[in-house]
Amino acid sequence: MAQPHVLFVDDDKSFCTWVAGSLARRGFDVEVSSSSVEAIELVATHEYDVVVSDLQIPQLNGVALCERVAANRPDVPVIVVTAFGSMDAAIASIRAGAYDFIAKPFDIEVLELALKRAVQHRQLRDEVKRLRSLTEATLESTGLLGESKTMLALRGLLAKVADTESSVLITGESGTGKEIAARALHAHSRRKNGPFVAINCAAVPEPLLEAELFGHDKGAFTDAKAARPGLFKQADGGTLFLDEIGDMPLSLQPKLLRALEQRSVRPLGSQHEVAFDTRVIAATHRDLASATTEGSFREDLYYRINVIELNMPALHARGSDVLLLAQHFVREFATRAKKAVKGLSPGAAERLLAYVWPGNVRELRNCIERAVALTQFEEITVDDLPERIRTYHASFVVVASDDPTELVPLEEVERRYILRVLESVHGNKTSAARILGLDRVTLYRKLERYRERNPEQQQQ
Repeated sequence: MAQPHVLFVDDDKSFCTWVAGSLARRGFDVEVSSSSVEAIELVATHEYDVVVSDLQIPQLNGVALCERVAANRPDVPVIVVTAFGSMDAAIASIRAGAYDFIAKPFDIEVLELALKRAVQHRQLRDEVKRLRSLTEATLESTGLLGESKTMLALRGLLAKVADTESSVLITGESGTGKEIAARALHAHSRRKNGPFVAINCAAVPEPLLEAELFGHDKGAFTDAKAARPGLFKQADGGTLFLDEIGDMPLSLQPKLLRALEQRSVRPLGSQHEVAFDTRVIAATHRDLASATTEGSFREDLYYRINVIELNMPALHARGSDVLLLAQHFVREFATRAKKAVKGLSPGAAERLLAYVWPGNVRELRNCIERAVALTQFEEITVDDLPERIRTYHASFVVVASDDPTELVPLEEVERRYILRVLESVHGNKTSAARILGLDRVTLYRKLERYRERNPEQQQQ
């Protein structure tokens, strides 16, 4: 990853040299300027990730510089350096468009943390902007949005098997989009002009499920006043989607297996077989391999429906796909509500990325529908999100040994835990501080203390 490019503006040249050298050792590419006018020209002609400016500089002060940058390059965050305790000046700079402010004198570590936070803010803003303009070609072709490796692999496999006649089992947690995948398989198959018929096997009572699937003759049971074809026949020439097949009653499974193998069904009350030409796609959130071992699902049926398996990944494992899906849902619900909501604020995007999404895509869709309904702005803000997402903090469990000789003081447990969290977020101290519930300065002081105790230890 390229070093963040920073423009540091201050009329004290020796101070600029010190800051530039200190930040360079921390992984930043720093350019300095002692003139606000020159700085404005540099921002107009060069690419910077962040601009840092002292408030008191010749020609145009820091507030005026903020206003110019905000007007001409609103994508570049500005951090203003103010005299200690000058709250009025800090407020003025924020109103002028500054992203953040820090007070002089400052430790270089404080500036480093502010810069990393600003860089992350810009990256999120750029990502949201990119997703906002991203073509919906993948949605139109498969209905399965996503740029993560898992989704690219899934779409690749789907493209290979769509035009076959093989039975497909779609697995994955509830809410991951299994029916969308089934519809995509149908839409890209040679049966696309035929019907797509779906049934949730867990939602139909056992006495009715057999009649729904196989049909019935007139008089087959009390309310059977007319013959009715089953779903296998209704899907003739197309696709039958058996959702939550893992919840199908064990007593009905042999009849389903026979239908799949014979390519015919016998309606209830009938003495005759009815042939069908239907491709069957099944889906489940259950572990059917374990269910066959436990005896709650027939092994022969499992192998019959699982010729090809498509696994739908959980949303928390799909990285920035969360933002891509969220942007799509913003468009959908804004259009439906006739509201001028264009996308996500960087803060809202950050909270969506941090959340674990136990309800997967379904939960995200409901979250964005709520946010679009509530927001009063063109962008969804953090305040528009549900409380569980606004206040979510990831938790980690520190595993202690049962061996008394390996027990350590509480402070050492804290140190190991902090370093473990830092490692899990790849050295991103802003993210680590958020997870730990610490402010960034406190986290940095702890890390400095660890370095002092063990100078050879390398911290990110």
